[in-house]
Amino acid sequence: MKHTLHNALDLLYLACIWIAGLAIALMSLIIPMGVFARYVLGFGAQWPEPIAILLMVIFTFLGAAAAYRAGAHIAVAMLTDRLPRHLQKACRVAVNLLMLTICLFMVVYGTKLCLETMNQTLADLPWLPVGLTYIPVPLGGLLTLIFVLENMFFGTQYQRAVVRFDHQVE
Repeated sequence: MKHTLHNALDLLYLACIWIAGLAIALMSLIIPMGVFARYVLGFGAQWPEPIAILLMVIFTFLGAAAAYRAGAHIAVAMLTDRLPRHLQKACRVAVNLLMLTICLFMVVYGTKLCLETMNQTLADLPWLPVGLTYIPVPLGGLLTLIFVLENMFFGTQYQRAVVRFDHQVE
């Protein structure tokens, strides 16, 4: 059971990495297109900036979830590394509880934000409901929540080999 759960969470983690990576790659293609259209072709396209911002939001929230699982998220350990072992453990528990609180806040209030703004549209992209642009907030919160729970019950995963989609171990 534990092995199956780790494999499922590995796939979720890899999906976060791939989606975040694709978002930043697309963003790095779209921004130059907007600059080219404005300064070379002489007209300012309306869509590159809001699409690039949306891709950055996707990159940020899904990338943060993956970074948390990989142990690469921002952590200030200068003080806690100097504490006795039992206090280090207490700090880890406190951090996990605070992370759970933040993730739950993101899921609950991010979902409310999505639902309440679903009838609004962006001026530059009238076909796109504003609520859809906020989906990375509760989704990123949910993914991070899953990875926090994994950390609490199974320990950190950043030193464990990850199973790739083709079932090879990295």
